[in-house]
Amino acid sequence: MKTLVLNTLGCSKNTVDSEHIAAALEGTYEIVPQGPADVYLINTCSFIADAKQQSIDAILEAVELKQDGFYGSVVVFGCLGQRYAADMPQLIPEVDAWFGARDFNPLVEYLGADRKLAQEKRVLSTPQHYAYLKISEGCDRRCSYCAIPFIRGAHHSVPIEDLVREAECLAAKGVKELLIIAQDITYYGLDLYKERALARLLRALSAVEGIEWIRLHYSYPSSFPEDVLDEMASNPKICKYMDIPLQHASSKILQMMHRGVDEQQTRALVEKFRQRVPGIVLRTTMIVGHPGEDEQEFQSLMQFARDARFERLGAFTYSEEEDTYSALNYADDIPQEVKQERYDALMELQEQISYEFNLSRVGTEEEVIVDSWEDGVLVCRSRYESPDVDGEILVKSDEDLTGEIIRVKIVGADSYDLAAEML
Repeated sequence: MKTLVLNTLGCSKNTVDSEHIAAALEGTYEIVPQGPADVYLINTCSFIADAKQQSIDAILEAVELKQDGFYGSVVVFGCLGQRYAADMPQLIPEVDAWFGARDFNPLVEYLGADRKLAQEKRVLSTPQHYAYLKISEGCDRRCSYCAIPFIRGAHHSVPIEDLVREAECLAAKGVKELLIIAQDITYYGLDLYKERALARLLRALSAVEGIEWIRLHYSYPSSFPEDVLDEMASNPKICKYMDIPLQHASSKILQMMHRGVDEQQTRALVEKFRQRVPGIVLRTTMIVGHPGEDEQEFQSLMQFARDARFERLGAFTYSEEEDTYSALNYADDIPQEVKQERYDALMELQEQISYEFNLSRVGTEEEVIVDSWEDGVLVCRSRYESPDVDGEILVKSDEDLTGEIIRVKIVGADSYDLAAEML
């Protein structure tokens, strides 16, 4: 059997795509973690400049190894090929084949596996106890700074019955936690059911035997479906955790970003989350240095972060993406050093907020899921932490309990991680 290395870059949506591809190639290739190999397949990202550069660097390294005989061929899939389909084959002709993010079946057929990708078939690259569940593809939003609609196309929901079957297959593999993802999960169902159907989907997934936790990522503030909050407040399987990238707080910048909400609406939405779901943990993302962000706008963002006290907050410095509305209509005239200073100030503020939140948990008892066991320490997460993006809870143990859900008492805290003792 031929061997294939599958290198996945970028976001969790790419992770799911790669897991479907790996399932489709079973029986045709042995997928190995590293070369040498007959085929090097890279799933690329082109969301922002740094992601594009990472993808290009990985491709260049791979073609160099191919020339040395380490790989038989190099195949590129994903967002980079989708966005620059006309340019990349000429820029890097050593690549044997290019496929865009929407070219699942052509890729699989090129690699010699003549079968369609089944929605429920996955080869997990995450630990066996959690998995991402992508509930839709594409995006109908037109945020001024974002290139995703050019790359992934229009919004398309996966039917509820297909997602339930996929969740059942994942549960049969030992998955206990589903992380719900899409470009915008709050838009789910509008195309299929003519209404926002995320809460309906959550109820259906909660009925799957073996699934214990369901976590929501990548929601959108405009026209947020409030029945999701009711479901989160009443359904014990839905983690009281909401990832909602707000991007800014200034009404001026939000309007320039085409976000569909202003500062007052954004503040009201955060307050609604807090009131309707007591104890909810909010994760958000902000962009600093977008065109038009003067010092007053940045201070509005800082004050909003102080007031909202997001338990989790990440940030990016603005990078101009060609063909987006912002790139075509606004001058990217804020110096990079100013962007970096603002980023540093925001993250310094958030570090203190995060520390105070973690400190408030010391002495409490929590249910955690064990992600790994390393050197006598269980690396865990509670319902308040998502893998890879949030902190960890560390518990000393002589026994490997990976994949188990256990109860612990929080005994120590720093800015991002916690220490706990097993009960």
